[in-house]
Amino acid sequence: MTEFIADMTLAEGLGQLCGLVALGFCIAGFANKNDDRLMVLLISANVAFALMFAFFESWTASALTVLVILRITLARKYQGNWQIMLAMLAVNLVVAWVTWKSITDLFPLAAAVFGTVGMFMLRGIPLRIILGLAALAWMLNNIVIGSVGGTLAEGMVLITNIITIIRLYRLQKKYPDFTAGS
Repeated sequence: MTEFIADMTLAEGLGQLCGLVALGFCIAGFANKNDDRLMVLLISANVAFALMFAFFESWTASALTVLVILRITLARKYQGNWQIMLAMLAVNLVVAWVTWKSITDLFPLAAAVFGTVGMFMLRGIPLRIILGLAALAWMLNNIVIGSVGGTLAEGMVLITNIITIIRLYRLQKKYPDFTAGS
C-alpha cells in the first residue's frame, strides 16, 4: 500500500482524494429517501468527480460529469420534459464525440445516457434502478482509469442504492400512498 501511494503522481493523488470526497456525498445522497435531497447531494459529488476525472486526464468522463451537474439542475426543474431531455442527450453525444480518446469512453457516455433518461423521466425506485446502471458504467470507467476512490465511490453507490430501493419498496408496501419525492 505504501508503494502504491509513493508511486502516485500529484495529479493521481489529487484524483484519488477527489474520488473519496465524492464517495461521501454519494453515500449521503443515495441513503436518502427524499429525491430532492438526493439531487442536491449528487451535484456536490459530481463536482468532485469532474475534478477527479480531470486529474486522471479522462476528458470525456470529466466533460460529461460537468454536464451531469447541469442535467441534475434541469431535471429537477423540468421533470418529465422530453424536449429538454432530448436536447441534453444530444449535447452529451456532441461532447463525447469532441473529447473521445478510446473505446473506454463508451462507459461515461452510457452512464450519461442512463442518468439523463432516469432523472428526467423517472422517480422513486425506477429512478434509483437506472441510476444504479449509470453507477455501474461509471465504476467500469473508474476501474479502467485506475481510480481507487472513484471505483469505491461507485461501488458504494450501487450498494447504498440497492439498500434504499429495498427501504422504499417496504415503505410503499406499508404505506401505499408514500412517494419518494416527498
